[in-house]
Amino acid sequence: MNKRQIDYIILVITILLVVFGLIELASASSGLGKIQFNNPYYYLEHQIMYGISLGLLGFFAALYIPYKVWKKISPVLLGINVLMILLLFTHLGVDAGGAERWLRIGKLAFQPTEFLKITLVLYLSSWLSSGRADRKGIQEGLIPFVSIVGFISLMLLLQHSTSAMVMLLVGATAVYFVGGAKTKYILYVGGAAAAILVLAVLITPYRMQRILTFLHPNQNTSGAAYQINQSLITIGSGGFWGVGYGQSQTKEYLPARINDAIFAVIAEEFGFIGATILILAYLFYITRCFLLAKETRDPFGRLVLVGFATIIGAQTFIHVGATSGLIPLTGVPLPYISYGGSSLAAFMTMSGLMLNISRSA
Repeated sequence: MNKRQIDYIILVITILLVVFGLIELASASSGLGKIQFNNPYYYLEHQIMYGISLGLLGFFAALYIPYKVWKKISPVLLGINVLMILLLFTHLGVDAGGAERWLRIGKLAFQPTEFLKITLVLYLSSWLSSGRADRKGIQEGLIPFVSIVGFISLMLLLQHSTSAMVMLLVGATAVYFVGGAKTKYILYVGGAAAAILVLAVLITPYRMQRILTFLHPNQNTSGAAYQINQSLITIGSGGFWGVGYGQSQTKEYLPARINDAIFAVIAEEFGFIGATILILAYLFYITRCFLLAKETRDPFGRLVLVGFATIIGAQTFIHVGATSGLIPLTGVPLPYISYGGSSLAAFMTMSGLMLNISRSA
């Protein structure tokens, strides 16, 4: 297969998003860092020290290790990742916001769920492109797919990572569909997932509370609906042109402003124009990935690109939609921008692998 240059459009947009994320984090976290650690740059320094450093390590490893190697080791990577998820249910799991999402080993703490976005897509892409069996049938395709994805989804539901489960389901189903699954099987998977999600909402009070808050945002504005109402106030304060970088005032009253609600701070500081440009940048980035997938002859590379692009698109939509009141509130970071070393490292690794695949497109 002829080697080409990497796709510089994906590279440039990745760099722009990461740099913009650091710039915006410096503004969004300054007051918080000063109050909590007497250092306005604490969160920025932490993001650079852990997110950027690990992200660059993952980026260059994904870029320069031949991507066919990732295909061979994908079962091992997924197995290790699943083991780390299971360890969250032991004393090694650290509670954050009512969910065991952090795994602490010594002084190192990270979110293994973030790396499932990579390992699950790699494994499914390798399995569906292997050609060793007919993946379109029930026994060879649907049952193994449902078993693998269902088990992982159950683990995420038990640790209260509903939004992560939804994103992984969307990405995995996209890979399965492009990998040759029949449309009726996709409908079966979608229907079963929707039924399980509804059941999870009905039997867990906090999930039901989020739905009720979404349906009635004007009730209990100082309690359950406080975050979404404050988020909407922050977005509205930006107007058309924004109040200017670093000039946000309402962000000081916004919960999770450096991660789950950072889009609201961006909208206030840069206004409708800035928020629209950012959304268009994501849209262009995701579209470029899908177009690259269409040009890629290798089935494994094509499926990986589809899976990554779908997850990035789904997570961006969920973050912006939840922050803007379009969908129920969820704890989802904005790709490449929100604070969080595990999330940033995972997305930078995705970018490196997509650029690696682009050489052979």
